[in-house]
Amino acid sequence: MAKLNYLFTSESVSEGHPDKVCDRISDAIVDLFLSHDPYARVAVETMATTNQVVLAGEVRGPESITPDQLVSVARHAVKDIGYEQDGFHWEKMDVKCLVHAQSADIAVGVDAAGNKDEGAGDQGIMFGYACRETPALMPAPIYYAHAILRSLAEARHSGAAPLLGPDAKSQVTLRYENGKPVCATSVVLSTQHDASIDTDAVREIVRPHVVNCLPDGWMCGEPDFYVNPTGRFVIGGPDGDAGLTGRKIIVDTYGGAAPHGGGAFSGKDPTKVDRSAAYAARYLAKNVVAAELADRCTIQLSYAIGVSKPLSVYIDTHGTGQVDEDRLSEVLQQLVNLTPRGIRTHLGLNKPIYARTASYGHFGRDADVDGGFSWEKTDLVPDLRTAFF
Repeated sequence: MAKLNYLFTSESVSEGHPDKVCDRISDAIVDLFLSHDPYARVAVETMATTNQVVLAGEVRGPESITPDQLVSVARHAVKDIGYEQDGFHWEKMDVKCLVHAQSADIAVGVDAAGNKDEGAGDQGIMFGYACRETPALMPAPIYYAHAILRSLAEARHSGAAPLLGPDAKSQVTLRYENGKPVCATSVVLSTQHDASIDTDAVREIVRPHVVNCLPDGWMCGEPDFYVNPTGRFVIGGPDGDAGLTGRKIIVDTYGGAAPHGGGAFSGKDPTKVDRSAAYAARYLAKNVVAAELADRCTIQLSYAIGVSKPLSVYIDTHGTGQVDEDRLSEVLQQLVNLTPRGIRTHLGLNKPIYARTASYGHFGRDADVDGGFSWEKTDLVPDLRTAFF
């Protein structure tokens, strides 16, 4: 029996968090290759520390893309985030590029040939999830944790909050009653700031962003509103803590409210099912909930490297389903080709749309007119409702 009354917490991190800096650089490199060749293969990791960035990984794409261009992309990404600090500066940092050509052994297993369809870029399991807790059909704790940091970032970039730095973290704990979120019991907000202001000043700068992002009446009591609990956060970003691509996978997905297959997204082109199949699973789950076939839906897909079709398609509507889950699985697989090529075609993933996903979550966003966040569309709803009603 499901627990109905409880507290649940999720965290988010800003675009200036060390790991997110690395995600942004890696995804900007993916976009660079896809802008030159929609079928380029990219698997690039980034490491960042005090005024140092290291790029490593494998690519297959136009030879016209040089290491100098990759270095330039890294600098532009850091500049766009807003790092011009003594310990981490987009122009002064040293960037090492160790990226090399993709392994021929991987390519032969993944590429289409003869009667063989394109295979998955790796083995693995991927999960998608949707629920009715928010308008975006996302779990409420991660939805509001992202919203708070996005609001702070917009204020920083616009000049409305010039004393805040790029590095920040949020954590939101919500009370659930009868299975539904009703209020925040605590909010934690840590943000980098100028040395000229103290914690009390930071608290008042960030307060309206928290209050305005939460639903009316949801703000926690003052003793449970924690702002920079250590008292000082001047040195931040990669100067304060080394960053790596792919370390914030729960922040990237559902904040711990749903399972995660373990694979990171950033730095990978869409032939990698770690990324594309996770997007497809979210797309399917969101459409199931949007079609009112269930109030909650978890979908798992599994793949083997070099094999095109998924090995399994698992659906769990957590006792909220209005239709048979086995039949639902059949219908979804009829509506969407879940091979790597089928997913990329259906969702239009061979485009330079990934740098924007690197912060504030890959899910729960509005679909963009250029194809970004296409997995957030609910265009399957009419077909799903026709199939069952």
